[in-house]
Amino acid sequence: MEYKRILIIEDQEEIAQILQLHLSDLGAVVEHARDGHEGLYKSMNDDWDMIIMDIQLPGPSGLEICRKLRKEHYYTPILLLTSRATELDRVLGLDLGADDYITKPFSIMELIARIKAVFRREAALREKNIPTSEQITVGSLVVDDALHQVELNGKEVDLTSREFSLLKYFAKHPGRVFKRSELLDNVWGYGHEGYEHTVNSHINRLRSKIETDPNNPEIIVTVWGVGYKLEEKTLSA
Repeated sequence: MEYKRILIIEDQEEIAQILQLHLSDLGAVVEHARDGHEGLYKSMNDDWDMIIMDIQLPGPSGLEICRKLRKEHYYTPILLLTSRATELDRVLGLDLGADDYITKPFSIMELIARIKAVFRREAALREKNIPTSEQITVGSLVVDDALHQVELNGKEVDLTSREFSLLKYFAKHPGRVFKRSELLDNVWGYGHEGYEHTVNSHINRLRSKIETDPNNPEIIVTVWGVGYKLEEKTLSA
């Protein structure tokens, strides 16, 4: 579970704190949203390896968030927390696209076992469905779309799904300058005004993984007043 990014959407502070404590101890990077509005925003505007959320939330319910994410083609694994013990509620959650559920009150050991089982199933499915490799090469950068892997100077770089999509888009258009709104349209699939900070934060995280000096980037460079571009000269040097 090390370095897995997990979002907890839970309005009961005590439960959220317990989950954060135990998952962080296992090496996960954990964030907490306190209601359905914050949870929906965070789930759609950042990359997560898993979302754990209560069904009953202030604002949009866990079921509503699950329905929205799947409708918008977000396939992040979802584990539902529910105090509703009826079979209908459990089936509805799974029908909406949740990967698993656990009923309150639950033991931490059981929850962690369920989380690990979801990650194992996801990894096995990816391995089973690996197609023939398709690569985009820009100098020393190799983006393998089919295998969902990136190599830079012969070393594999571990990226989240959104970071990978962002870098792949740059690699397809080396040297071209993109406005933030263009990146939102083409990588995120929307271009709403006010969401440009999402691009900035992902660019910063991507730089932290591929740049020698993230504070003085030479691969993903800023074109002031315009946007960002992939600097082909640096990769070909």
